[in-house]
Amino acid sequence: MEIMKAEVPKDFKAPDMTPYDGTSDPSHHLSNFRSWMYLMDASDATCCKAFPTTLTKTVIKWFDSLPPRSITSFNDLARKFLARFSIQKDKAKHAPSLLGIKQGDRESLRSYNERFNKACLDIHNLPTEAVITGLINGLREAPFSHSISKKHPTSLNEVQERAKKYINMEENSRLGETSKAGFPYPFRDKDKEPRKKEDQSIEKPMKYDNYTPL
Repeated sequence: MEIMKAEVPKDFKAPDMTPYDGTSDPSHHLSNFRSWMYLMDASDATCCKAFPTTLTKTVIKWFDSLPPRSITSFNDLARKFLARFSIQKDKAKHAPSLLGIKQGDRESLRSYNERFNKACLDIHNLPTEAVITGLINGLREAPFSHSISKKHPTSLNEVQERAKKYINMEENSRLGETSKAGFPYPFRDKDKEPRKKEDQSIEKPMKYDNYTPL
């Protein structure tokens, strides 16, 4: 079956994907490609012809080095692709890895919260209690950590609502400090300032030493 000699339909649109260069998980790239081909209702032969257009650098060199007629189907090509670049496959992460995430000494609560939430997305079937424990464990000494230690949250929604409150307080406080640093003295309109005594004395009518006798 000479799939690679099949003609690509004239109305076929190449996948709009970031070219795979072999430095990330190949399964993610393959999954995106399959989804795109499914939407295009592409045939098996078209998938084989289109797949190289999503490769770059050393990966396209690998594809070009495949022996002629060595690919019998797209599934065959996909297996060879995954086998060659499986070393880049993302390692599975687990709940205990969250305990290694710490808030920096000068890191804002918003930045830490966003960084922690992003790390949670990489862990499958993550228990709610593990998320709460990990978030609290990484907080530095601050008003929010003191509040959390006094009343332990029972849900993710409660954690986020309380965090949002302290994030707003922290940012409002920083805005106030910035405002004071930028304008140390209240702005005064020079035209409305009271005149100095020296200036007022200059404008007084002049007095004469000699007067014309009546």
